[in-house]
Amino acid sequence: YVSAEIDMSKAMDLREQVNHSLEGQGIRVSVNDIIVKACTEAIKVHPKFNAVYSSRGIEINQSINIGIAIAGADGLIVPAILGCENRSVAEIAKASRDLIERSKGGTLSSEEYTSGTFTISNLGMYDVTSFIAIIHPPQAAVLAVGSVQERPVVREGEIVASRVMSATLSADHRVSDGAEGARFLVEIKRLLEEPILLLM
Repeated sequence: YVSAEIDMSKAMDLREQVNHSLEGQGIRVSVNDIIVKACTEAIKVHPKFNAVYSSRGIEINQSINIGIAIAGADGLIVPAILGCENRSVAEIAKASRDLIERSKGGTLSSEEYTSGTFTISNLGMYDVTSFIAIIHPPQAAVLAVGSVQERPVVREGEIVASRVMSATLSADHRVSDGAEGARFLVEIKRLLEEPILLLM
């Protein structure tokens, strides 16, 4: 388990700008959509976190299918947004909204239920600040994120208000070690703190 605090100020500002530019298109980017994009780009650099451990050893998945934990009437489900490696933030937002809507109607495909390669569990909407998520087999890792909260932080010797989010990575030690987990989480942090990189 590896944890970090992420300054989400720029990501929140970017989200507002993107949503303003998408007005009238029926697409709204959520904080979670930006996190999905950041994880996708970080996985491209650290593909071990998109792997499974089997009797044949470590197998790296070629496609990045990000599972999003959705709380439904019958409990928690983790359907996946397929092919995230080829999607923009806006496309991820559209696919995520579609996935959530169809999960309510029970029309998800078996592939969406079973093809996830990495999962994000977000309890921010419940005002949870931090938690540890359980890995969804046969995946090798899951990222747990809490709510974005305004907190005092020190920048260049000055105390300023900043929007901060806690993130905790749970990883299968048979696939990756703590140092690799730290580097992966730091890459997610870097992308979320400089989110313009997610649009390039």
